[in-house]
Amino acid sequence: MASTLLLGGCSGLFFFPDQTVYITPDRLNLTFDDVYIDTPDGERLHGWWLPAKAGDEDLEGTVYYLHGNAQNISSHLLNVAWLPERGYNVFLLDYRGFGQSTGSPDIDGALHDVETGMRWLTTHHKGPYVLLGQSLGGGLGIMLASEWTRRGEQPPLSAVIIDSSFSGFRAIAREKLDSFWLTWPFQVPLSWTIPDEYEGIDHIRNISPVPLLIVHSTRDGIIPFHNGFELYDAASDPKDFLRTDTPHAATFVIPAYRDEAIEFLDKALSHQ
Repeated sequence: MASTLLLGGCSGLFFFPDQTVYITPDRLNLTFDDVYIDTPDGERLHGWWLPAKAGDEDLEGTVYYLHGNAQNISSHLLNVAWLPERGYNVFLLDYRGFGQSTGSPDIDGALHDVETGMRWLTTHHKGPYVLLGQSLGGGLGIMLASEWTRRGEQPPLSAVIIDSSFSGFRAIAREKLDSFWLTWPFQVPLSWTIPDEYEGIDHIRNISPVPLLIVHSTRDGIIPFHNGFELYDAASDPKDFLRTDTPHAATFVIPAYRDEAIEFLDKALSHQ
C-alpha cells in the first residue's frame, strides 16, 4: 500500500470507482433518463435524470447529487431515490472513471466534471437548484458551490447540503495516512502532492449568502465528526448544522433525517 501511494500520490485515498451496475432507478419504480455529457477535455460523463413525481406546477426544486468515492451512481442511488416523491428532480453524475464515464479519476478532473454537470443541468432543466454532496462529493461540492457563488454564475444555487464530508483534501489525506502505521512516515510528503487550494475549509465561506446545511454523524468511522464541525465553524451565515448518529454517509436511510433536510430546503427555497 505504501509503495502504491508513493507512486500515485494520494489519489488512491479518494477514488475507488467500478463499473458494476448495482441497481437502476426503474427497479425502485422511478422514471429516469440516461444522460451523457462531453467535457471540454474530451471525456464523456454519464448520469441519471430522475424527474419529480409531482407535476411542474408542484415542483419543489432540482437536486444536483454528488456521490462518494467508491463504486458509482448505481450504488449511491438510495441516498436520493426518496426525493422525487417529495417533489424534487434529481440529477446524479458519475465523475470520470466511474460507472459509464470515460477517463481516469483525479481531483482536478473531478472538479472539472462537477462544473460541467452543473452547466448541463442549469441549461437543460429549471430550478431552483440544490447541491447535495456526500463524503467525497461534499468536498467537490464545496469547491463547486463556493466558486459558482463567488463568480456570480447564473442561475445561482438556492441551497447547499454537505453531508459526511472532510475539511480539506490535503487535511483528510494526512489524517488517514496518520491512522495506518505503514503509511504514517509518509503522511507529510504524500499530502504535499495535493495542492492546498483544495481545502474546503478555506473556501466554504464563499458559499454565503446561499443557505448551507452541514450534516455529520458522531458515529462516522470514515470521516471523523470534527471535520463536519470545522466546516460549519468556517462557513458564513446563513448556515445550519445537523448532528446525526448513523454510519458514514447513511444519513438518508433514516426518515427523520430526510424530514430535517426537507425542512431546511423548505425554509431556504421559500425565500427564492
